[in-house]
Amino acid sequence: MERKASPTQRDAFATRLGVLAATLGSAVGLGNIWKFPYLTGENGGAAFVIVYIVATLFVGLPVMISEHAIGRMTRANATDAFRKLAPKTPWWLVGVAGVLSAFFIMAFYSEVAGWVLAYIAKSGISLFQGSAGALATSDPLATSAVFNELVSDPLWSLIVQWVALIGVGAIIAAGVSKGIERMTKRLLPILFVLLLVVCIRSLTLDGASEGLKFLFKPDFSQLTSSAVLVAMGLAFFKLSVGMGTMITYGSYYPDDANIPHNAIRVMLADVLVSLLAGMAIFPAVFAFGFEPAAGPSLLFITIPAVFSSMPFGSFFMVLFFILSAVAATGAMVSLVEVPVALLHEKLGWSRIVSTVVTVVLLAAIGSTAALSSSTLANFQLFGKNMFDLFDFASSNILLPLGGFFISLFITWRFGFGNKELVATLTNNGTLKNTWLVKTFLAIITVVTPIAVLIILLDGLGLFA
Repeated sequence: MERKASPTQRDAFATRLGVLAATLGSAVGLGNIWKFPYLTGENGGAAFVIVYIVATLFVGLPVMISEHAIGRMTRANATDAFRKLAPKTPWWLVGVAGVLSAFFIMAFYSEVAGWVLAYIAKSGISLFQGSAGALATSDPLATSAVFNELVSDPLWSLIVQWVALIGVGAIIAAGVSKGIERMTKRLLPILFVLLLVVCIRSLTLDGASEGLKFLFKPDFSQLTSSAVLVAMGLAFFKLSVGMGTMITYGSYYPDDANIPHNAIRVMLADVLVSLLAGMAIFPAVFAFGFEPAAGPSLLFITIPAVFSSMPFGSFFMVLFFILSAVAATGAMVSLVEVPVALLHEKLGWSRIVSTVVTVVLLAAIGSTAALSSSTLANFQLFGKNMFDLFDFASSNILLPLGGFFISLFITWRFGFGNKELVATLTNNGTLKNTWLVKTFLAIITVVTPIAVLIILLDGLGLFA
């Protein structure tokens, strides 16, 4: 095995475009294509979207800027970053929580990505075989049977998960600039093009206007306190904060990267992709009389039925699941990079060895989530199967916990107006963004901790 690399040998993003593409690739994922649409459908539409955008601005964005700053200041992985800034203190445990979050999310997220890969194959068969294809039906009961057959088959559940993990591992093993940066710069334009194509097709359907009204015309009478808390939690999850990814990616940023502006661009682009996903889904859902509040099954049960109802539906269904796979890839790469960077820098292992070990561990632990609907269907911990447990532990506990302590760490370590932090965010005064930095500091020290604490308490069920 190689010796531990020195800081001067550390890989990094090579271009400003690569910085933006990689960070955006981390934020944009199945959360945009899968989680945002079904939560919007469950929580009343446009009013929920407005709360989500506001929460993104005051919760997700400040934590993202903080993590980027911590990463670039230390040029270290998620745990060592805190050790460098606060030696001989327990703050490094915040980094540990981030690594655990990334690991737990990948345990179930890789299975969802595997379902997407399986659906690409199934929808492709529908395209070439017409009515003989498994998904070539407008009956949600039939598409539900297809999905249940997939998740209840232990062998296929494991195979599609492992394929997803191996693909991500191959990208990460190539390195930061040659693997992660190159992949995201190529895949993100494809994602946007595919999403726009599906949007245009959905918007040309008769009755599509009802879907647009649902997404953009708010009815605040439909907004509940529970929906507000869900929107806040979604904003936190969607920007990949609290899971070590933004600290890790921040550590690869070049010295001249504009951290606040890059974070804002990522936030705006992420919101745009979510809205485009909503515009691709809800007009079609309403046009054919389906239920928008279909829950997590919206992507895998309702959407195939919707596309099968429209002319050339099989073709657009293939495109939809391909763009879902593209979105999932960037997010998974950023999640897997967190433990890979830790093993590479702490143990001195080569990037390839670190990647192989991480992928094997994820395959072993993630298999319990993959088998939650089959072999391990009757096995539960804390009243949840393993898939739901990994989701709950990361989304409801570790992510908000990490974000809460990151906001406290910024206040404790730097305080308001600290010259070291201001110098990092203004690139030693070369950027004319002092007002933006001061606004960020005011939000991260006052508003964000309170908001994230509310999310955490809600995730623990204390507001039920």
